[in-house]
Amino acid sequence: MATSILLSHPFSPLLSKQHHKIPSPKQTIAIAYHSTNKPTTKTPFLSFPTSFFPFPSNPRKEFWPISVGRTQTDEKDEILVVGEDSAEFELSKQKISSWVYFTGILGVVLYVLNVVWIDNSTGFGKSFIDSVSSISDSPEIVMLSLTLIFAIVHSGLASLRDKGEELIGERAFRVLFAGVSLPLAVSTIAYFINHRYDGVQLWQLNSIAGIHELVWISNFISFFFLYPSTFNLLEVAAVDKPKMHLWETGIMRITRHPQLVGQVIWCLAHTLWIGNSVAVAASVGLIGHHLFGAWNGDRRLAIRYGEAFEVVKNRTSIIPFAAILDGRQKLPEDYYKEFIRLPYLSITALTLGAYFLHPIMQAASYRLHW
Repeated sequence: MATSILLSHPFSPLLSKQHHKIPSPKQTIAIAYHSTNKPTTKTPFLSFPTSFFPFPSNPRKEFWPISVGRTQTDEKDEILVVGEDSAEFELSKQKISSWVYFTGILGVVLYVLNVVWIDNSTGFGKSFIDSVSSISDSPEIVMLSLTLIFAIVHSGLASLRDKGEELIGERAFRVLFAGVSLPLAVSTIAYFINHRYDGVQLWQLNSIAGIHELVWISNFISFFFLYPSTFNLLEVAAVDKPKMHLWETGIMRITRHPQLVGQVIWCLAHTLWIGNSVAVAASVGLIGHHLFGAWNGDRRLAIRYGEAFEVVKNRTSIIPFAAILDGRQKLPEDYYKEFIRLPYLSITALTLGAYFLHPIMQAASYRLHW
């Protein structure tokens, strides 16, 4: 839950002045590449009719088609990828200085967060929790209220991203976005940890054989869906200029909104294990927030990318595997290679680490008396 709340945020840009009709998959031909790995031609796009999407559109940059993810079948069945290759990470393109900056920024952020919000002697976190808790004696109501406050601020700022970046720039807006969202996320997480066994016990399934294993595996899988927005950590920390990405490969082939799917899996697993009214309240709030986030994310991508997003939308699905099963998504023969990448290996290590660090996380949260 900690990672899902802290790191769930929308995607990034590329758009054009001149557009033409996108060829259908069977009309698309193979893309030739030079030794520089740049395509020999560009594929322009036609602005999607405004009657379908009554949203204001920004000037669009040109897309460069890429070959990653094309089906390795006959030429007539090849599909042009108009989005970006997710989880791509090449060590040769990394700058040591960028990661040094990232480490420094992370340290500064954690220090400021502790002083300004977490430390009860100097921060405002406890006062915030006490104010929200004064609404009701019911931990379920307080849990829902904290989640709602976070959701409004987080999704509200995400909706204002285009305007905000125009006014203060991409990096400054990312700092503002994180600076407001992060303390609220920490408060929501800490309250859940400290009050997760309050409320009314609805069921008790912990002693049933296989339940622990089912919950553990479900949580492990959920983090592979929850993490796609963090593939560009340097952008998350504003070391690199933040962009709004139109991902199309990897886990996006399974579901267009992996964070929603991951959050649903996480919530169902934790609610099954804890089995009380507070867990249900937390799950209802988080799933509701992510359902809105999925709708809002599609809306914002439609505004930013126009018909290019429609192409991706038409061959992906929100429900996992639906587009694959009905034939809209054509998996390449080497699809598994889209997951054998450093970001996914990092997710595996971090997920295992988070599991074994649960006692430390719980102890730290209890000491806050939130």
